[in-house]
Amino acid sequence: MTQEELDAIMSGDTQMQDMDIAPKQAVAQDDQWPPPAPTDDNKMVHQLDDVTRESEIKASEVFDIIESIGEDLMRSEERVLMIRETVESTVRTLSLLHKKFPSIQTFEALLEENQKALLLVDEEKEMLQDNGDQIMNIMDLMQYQDIHRQKIERVINVMRALSKYMNTLFSSQVDDSKRVNSATHIAGDTSTEEVMNNDDIEALLNSFGNE
Repeated sequence: MTQEELDAIMSGDTQMQDMDIAPKQAVAQDDQWPPPAPTDDNKMVHQLDDVTRESEIKASEVFDIIESIGEDLMRSEERVLMIRETVESTVRTLSLLHKKFPSIQTFEALLEENQKALLLVDEEKEMLQDNGDQIMNIMDLMQYQDIHRQKIERVINVMRALSKYMNTLFSSQVDDSKRVNSATHIAGDTSTEEVMNNDDIEALLNSFGNE
């Protein structure tokens, strides 16, 4: 309906029956009855078990990689500290030489170069320490992944408990193969369009019984 047509109706110039309104198309129904037999593709608990198992495996692999990187950073920081001690010792020696022989420009130039090197070493040490802190932060964040996995496992346990409860609730001492035919049509029904026949009921029971 256009805006002009709506305005005409509101003003009383046009009646609804005069409007050429296309009927609404029926929505396609995807419901299948009886429902399909349970397979690995539609078993919810089976899929959730796969998710938790794969999640735990991948999380363990990530932890191993992060731990390896953290160990490399610690070794690098130790080596940087050793280098710093050497450069710092050289700076002290050159400082004494420069004071004793101020006219020798080589001592002064070497002193300046080693002082710059000492600053670069300190920057590298600070960077390694920051990266080490980031590694710890990543490991803390990874703990949330494990919490999410535990939450999924809790959902699985609840679903399994409900499944067992429902199985117990609908259990019977009479075996289904020995059960008399149940009514699928009651006297007075005017339509059997939505009524299940014996084959439909048997297929439904088989789908629920297969795991």
